Amino acid sequence: MCSCNNVAHPRSVEPFVTTDERIPLMSPTTDNSTDFWETFYAGLDEPTGLRPNPVLTDVMGTTAPHPSTALDLGCGHGGDAVWMASQGWEVTAVDVSATALSRVTAAAERAGVGDRVHTRRHDLGEDFPDGRYGLVSACYFHTPIDIPRQQILRRAAEAVACGGLLLIVEHASVAPWSWNKDDDVRFPTPDETLASLRLAEDWTVERCDAPQREATGPQGQRAIVTDNIVAVRRTR
Repeated sequence: MCSCNNVAHPRSVEPFVTTDERIPLMSPTTDNSTDFWETFYAGLDEPTGLRPNPVLTDVMGTTAPHPSTALDLGCGHGGDAVWMASQGWEVTAVDVSATALSRVTAAAERAGVGDRVHTRRHDLGEDFPDGRYGLVSACYFHTPIDIPRQQILRRAAEAVACGGLLLIVEHASVAPWSWNKDDDVRFPTPDETLASLRLAEDWTVERCDAPQREATGPQGQRAIVTDNIVAVRRTR
């Protein structure tokens, strides 16, 4: 476990966005994950033109080129899940919000991949999906609610099948449009995130870096932000 002070674990702090960072989150008025996320998604229009995270598509193109089974943690409206299914993956999409999951199902049906996207409702701080998967994805698995994030990510590693990949993509900087942009927060480095997983020797590291990219804000703003990318493969 990372012992550094003021690192943004287990509570994620920036920029409190969904997997589509054009949709910002505000400071929570509840400490209950289900209440917060259900209220959040119920207050949004159902999206059109879903798109996957570009970091996910880039990383998967080099580290997970052969489709099998995938577990998408905190799937939101399902941009990643629907895209993975379109690439041949059998996807289990998990979220705490029933509204979000119903929209994932609808999006998958519209995209013609409804038979390859299976939604499951879980509060991952309380319970976790059964099974082993060729890919477990935790892309921007952030929340303003206090959750045992490190514990959840370790459980995610346990769900990876032999030969499979755990992919963690997380914010490593504060976007200018974030409501908490003035907070004094130090984000973990990718090495710290990797160390916090406490992996045994039967894993190989395929990526552990912090690239920059251009992000788009809720009013079309553009800024350079940093992500942590940790991709590790179970070898046995």
